[in-house]
Parts: sequence; structure tokens; C-alpha cells
Amino acid sequence: MSEPVTLAVEGGLARLTLNRPEALNAINRELAEALMAAAVRCATDPAIRTVLLTGPGKAFCVGGDLKSFHAKGDGISAHLKETTHYLHAACSTLARMDAPLVVAVQGAAAGAGLSLALLGDLVYAAESAVFTMAYTAAGLSPDGGSTYLLPRIVGLRRAQEMTLTNRRLSGAEAAEWGIATACVADDALTETAEMMAKRLADGPTRSFGRAKRLLADSFNTAFEAQMEHEGTSIAAAGAEPDGREGLDAFLNKRKPVFKGRI
Repeated sequence: MSEPVTLAVEGGLARLTLNRPEALNAINRELAEALMAAAVRCATDPAIRTVLLTGPGKAFCVGGDLKSFHAKGDGISAHLKETTHYLHAACSTLARMDAPLVVAVQGAAAGAGLSLALLGDLVYAAESAVFTMAYTAAGLSPDGGSTYLLPRIVGLRRAQEMTLTNRRLSGAEAAEWGIATACVADDALTETAEMMAKRLADGPTRSFGRAKRLLADSFNTAFEAQMEHEGTSIAAAGAEPDGREGLDAFLNKRKPVFKGRI
């Protein structure tokens, strides 16, 4: 039996793959637990400087594995609580890690699959991709942080429409609404996402992490408090090896050689 999630690291790039293509990469308890473990490694392994998240096959991820949920019968509540525990730990870890998260979406990103896409720092959608919340169509409510991320990305009114009507967005619409960074031709998706991920893998990983957290926390922080956080962050970054390297390279008109977290 194949692993529900795989993680391969090479040259600073971690390829994080949802590996249930026969089930359209639907999330069951086993996949959620494996995703949490992979996320922890992505956040703690100094060799990992960027993460590329993909879901091969016909769909990126269609969300929760409804068949496995239904099979639990009267035990479904406990099962869903356990599954979301692992999923949410994975989402939180991926969102807070230093390494940038690049997501490539082909086919459907539905339910928790949409939640995973929303986590991306850079998200590339194939023209044939479809983004939808899908939860209420199955009589369920959202998870995976989607009710936090979606309103912040598309605005409350659009988030309400997607959540209550399960509107389906094309890849182009997802880019227009800000869910995707860009929409690309289907046959260019892999190359585009990998090119950006490899570029980020050569960057100042700790600096990326500081910038990511400042942006994420800004929605819940007063202006003056945010600037205080910025001052503390840039002061620390400037004293780190990559900060010193970046300044020296800029002043001497050469390309910087960043070391990331090593």
C-alpha cells in the first residue's frame, strides 16, 4: 500500500505530494496524519528552503474522503474531530514555517483541497482547475482554516457566496479573485510552479519566514504595534548571515549567495 503523502527533498526544494490519485487525493485520517508529519519536517529541516505542494492525477484534492467518513456511522463525530486535528496541525505548521509554500493546482481543489490551496504563498492554477468550497453540498461546515483565509483573500461577500452556494471558480477566476497567483496553461503548470519553487529555494529562508509571519499577523495587529514588530524583525534579520550577505552583495553589485537556515 502506497504512502498517502510523500516528501522528497533535493537542492533545498521539498516536493510534498498528496498521494491518493485513485481517490482524487481525498483526505482521510491517514493522509491528514501523514501530512502533519511531513509539514513538521518541512518546518524543522534546515535543508528545506521551499516547499512545492502538488496533488497528481485528475484532481489536486477533492477535500475530505466522504466515503470513509460515512463508513464510521455513529462514530463519525469522533472520527472527524481526529482527522481535522491532524489536518489543522499540518495547516498551521505549513502557514508558519520559514520556507515559502508554492502550490500547483490542476483539476479540482474542493473543500479541504481549497483550504490547502489557500495556504500557499504562491499558488499557480491550471486553466482547467476548479476551486470550490463544497462543504455545505454534503451538509458539512468548512475546515482547514478556509473560513479564516478565504474572507481575507477574496473579501467577506465573495467568501459568503462561495461557502453558501458552492460556486465553482475556474483557474482564471481564481486568479482574478486572488485565490491563485496566476493561471497558466495546463501543460505549463508543473514547469511554472517548479521554476518559482527552485528560485525561492536559493533565497534567504529566514527572511522569507519573517516576512510571511508579518503579513499573516497584520490583520490582527494595530498599525503602531505592527511597525514595532517590523522593527524587531528587521533588526534581527540584519544580524543573521543571510542579512549580512544580502547587504554585502548589494553594495558590491554581485549576486548574493544565501544559506537559508543552515
